Amino acid sequence: MSAAHIAFAGAGLDRADHIRSDPDALAALMDWRARLLRLDGLDPQIDPDGNLSWGTLADAAPTSELVFLGLAQGKACFAEVAASLLGSVAPANPRLWAAMSALDSAELATYGTARALVDWHARHRYCARCGCPTTLAKGGWQRSCTNAVCKGEHFPRVDPVTIMLVEHQGMLLLGRQPRFPPRRYSALAGFLEPGESIEEAVAREVLEEAGVVVRDVSYVASQPWPFPSSLMIGCHSYTDNADLTVDRTELEEADWFSRAEIAAAMAGDESGRLLTPPSQAIAHHLLKWWLAK
Repeated sequence: MSAAHIAFAGAGLDRADHIRSDPDALAALMDWRARLLRLDGLDPQIDPDGNLSWGTLADAAPTSELVFLGLAQGKACFAEVAASLLGSVAPANPRLWAAMSALDSAELATYGTARALVDWHARHRYCARCGCPTTLAKGGWQRSCTNAVCKGEHFPRVDPVTIMLVEHQGMLLLGRQPRFPPRRYSALAGFLEPGESIEEAVAREVLEEAGVVVRDVSYVASQPWPFPSSLMIGCHSYTDNADLTVDRTELEEADWFSRAEIAAAMAGDESGRLLTPPSQAIAHHLLKWWLAK
């Protein structure tokens, strides 16, 4: 499965790591030609043509921190971390989805990178080791503790999440959370825990959420997911027993769906018992991949 077709993947920016670690080179790029991504908090601002809105560094507040996103057509691109921004772990809302749907894949990936970075900086202003204030370093790809004794270095985190299809005799196990719209089902998912492999996390999460033992776990595709900063690791697995024991603290319900049901729902038929995940979600691409295999 091509990453270019998965939302938030495929950014066209050159991340230019050699510039991040060179303060003089970075400072030389911070002139009138540099571009500043316009954000409304963590949400994107969209221009009249339906593209990301860009300004200049002069648009940033004097108290803001600037995160270096990379180079585009020779111009340095930045995002602003406003001093008042607290960050948010809230999921994307309908208004945000509507705004993001106007962006092409490269712009959506650029926005996703900016959102994840800005959110991380807004929520990590203090050192996790000693509690002292931290300052932005390496163009925004590090925060450094101001305590001369501690000297802690902190880096933007990515939280790995397994999201998996479970197959039994030509049917797929899908679940729905209480926050989902009515009849919306998706692949089961859960965070990797310390000391786990991807395969072990898939097996544990499916067993915990649905009471199903899986085998033959395989990797399909991945997706950066900036809400707030996850890496969705799409997998496929099989089970020999379709009996379900659903954990109601995790899922409102779970059930098995036939290929015909999933194909109809993916084709836009809303008359059945299943509505599929939105096209921006990797679960949508996993279902599309499964139908084609």
